[in-house]
Amino acid sequence: MSESQRFLVAAFYAFTPLAQEKRERLLSDLPLMARDHSLYGSVLIAHEGVNGTISGSKQAVEILLERLRQTLSLGTEHFERLEVKRSWSHKQVFRRFKARRKKEIVTMGIDTVDPRTSVGTYVDPADWNALVDDPETLVIDARNSYETAIGSFNDSLDPNTESFGEFPQWAEQTLRPLVKEQAPKRIAMFCTGGIRCEKASSYLQQKGFGEVHHLRGGILKYLEQIPEAESRWQGECFVFDQRVALNHQLEPGVHSLCHACGLPLSPMDREHPSYIKGVQCVHCVERFSDSDRDRFAMRQRQIDQQ
Repeated sequence: MSESQRFLVAAFYAFTPLAQEKRERLLSDLPLMARDHSLYGSVLIAHEGVNGTISGSKQAVEILLERLRQTLSLGTEHFERLEVKRSWSHKQVFRRFKARRKKEIVTMGIDTVDPRTSVGTYVDPADWNALVDDPETLVIDARNSYETAIGSFNDSLDPNTESFGEFPQWAEQTLRPLVKEQAPKRIAMFCTGGIRCEKASSYLQQKGFGEVHHLRGGILKYLEQIPEAESRWQGECFVFDQRVALNHQLEPGVHSLCHACGLPLSPMDREHPSYIKGVQCVHCVERFSDSDRDRFAMRQRQIDQQ
């Protein structure tokens, strides 16, 4: 299938201070651009920068990315450029386009954490294997538990958090005593696209956790650049769009989404006796009321009729 018949999916972010005038301009201009160029996805805009994922034709995606670069007055330094990960899909992966005003482009909830002033050491995908293979490296998955459950790097530490805002508390209550006990030479962190590790490594640096490294471009960049035969990655990578999860070829994997609770489902989960498509799954069978399930069932019937 040629590029003209596929959709380019671009996940991007930039930590760069945005004056209110620029934020308001983006909030008004981006939806118009998306409408004119048939773009779908979501862009978060805050004083600290932008974070988003969009999907459309290659030409349309690149037009919007270039508009962001111009509006943000981005240069060539790391914190003055847009970090972009690209993949392809045979169908549109979003239903609509949204540009939203946010307090943070990735929510940690601590105002003093600023990756522009303090951040860990960036590790390119080509150098990641050697780092994580070193027994003196403590490897941390900075994602949420529903993401880590379907794939991660070998022998990485799972914080078992439900949201990124829980990371600081986990770092103080669990990671700090663990580091004191094990005394690793360094910490190596990773997340989906790199943005959460920007803040997580900044937090650990500020709090005196020692030598902190993180994977530049995240899992998506690693899967893009590292051959599967050499990979330390196991499983699939959860993504926040209708593809649900990607395999090592950055193609949709075997997981689907429960439209009741929003959690990923493996083929085994879909075979569970409690599973009813669009209504409930093994993760949420005890979570919703009968009226909720009736509503979900009606929604699923409407989806099936489309």
